[in-house]
Amino acid sequence: MSTLPVVTRRATLPPAHLADLDLAARREAMAALGEPAYRAGQVSRHYFGRLVRDPAAMTDLPAASRQRIADALLPPLLTSLRDAACDAGATRKALWRLYDGSLVESVLMGYADRVTACVSSQAGCGMGCPFCATGQAGLTRNLSTAEIVDQVVYLAGMAAAQLPRRLSHVVFMGMGEPLANYDRVVAAVRRLVAPPPEGLGLSRRRVTVSTVGLVPAMHRLAEEDLAVTLALSLHAPDDDLRDELVPVNQRWKVSEVLRAAWDYAERTGRRVSIEYAMIRDVNDQPWRADLLGKLLAGKLAHVNLIPLNPTPGSRWDASPPSVEREFVRRLRAAGVATTVRDTRGRDIDGACGQLAASGRHEREV
Repeated sequence: MSTLPVVTRRATLPPAHLADLDLAARREAMAALGEPAYRAGQVSRHYFGRLVRDPAAMTDLPAASRQRIADALLPPLLTSLRDAACDAGATRKALWRLYDGSLVESVLMGYADRVTACVSSQAGCGMGCPFCATGQAGLTRNLSTAEIVDQVVYLAGMAAAQLPRRLSHVVFMGMGEPLANYDRVVAAVRRLVAPPPEGLGLSRRRVTVSTVGLVPAMHRLAEEDLAVTLALSLHAPDDDLRDELVPVNQRWKVSEVLRAAWDYAERTGRRVSIEYAMIRDVNDQPWRADLLGKLLAGKLAHVNLIPLNPTPGSRWDASPPSVEREFVRRLRAAGVATTVRDTRGRDIDGACGQLAASGRHEREV
């Protein structure tokens, strides 16, 4: 079996942050500062409830303690390098520099019926999918729980100030393979769905965690008391092609990955989203639509077709609209619920990893 391409460097964790801790641990941290434990709830309400991190705005805290508390529990984790907008301001993509210089991206997308944050769980990605800009860059490191949560809190504040609407959905579909950073991603989800002041208070049904098919982690996630939506990045219904498009398939084949998905659906009662990037003359043939339909018919699943957002210099391109329509027709004829993702951000380096790649290039130059 070939080795997945991974580029890493030794990294230490960022400073401890309020979002790394549950409410009990925050109280202990506050007591260690010589402050009453209840102040943990006050600071948590500012951060999660009011989306505020400026100690000067925390007027219910003693003036003499505000900065010291903020330094201990709200250290800066993300530095904004770029904020690009398109779709009449409904889509905003942020490029962040982390404490160690790593770059990650987040996207805020406003729709008629929802506001969605797409966040990164790793700096880079080690899964090696050749059509993905992030996969081409390799893995730098896992993000901490707070680095993940902080993206969501920033985007929630951006949504409130600029759309202005409340953030309703979070998808772990940014940079990285979420289940390769399992413990911190699950901890981040728990912060997002916990009611204030412990967390952001999002509905579990409105949080989606994606994976390329790390089967043991999929089974483990099914055992968690979370029942978030699982999105499986399948991209091919046959092993020959998926071995090339999603190299982890060389370890866990399509049949095994789908069994893990159906196990998740059975245990949680949640429909699995099957993600399928439409790549011209690669995975968009009618017979592959028919095979995919056969694999999914009668299952608690929904197909989300994704028009490929090509990266500069890539040999991969999006399928023509006519081919895409025929693919949809065949899946629906097989009784499989199918939608086509609304493509956003093509004019702001919209494909995941493009903005970080351009940021790395600018920094190197």
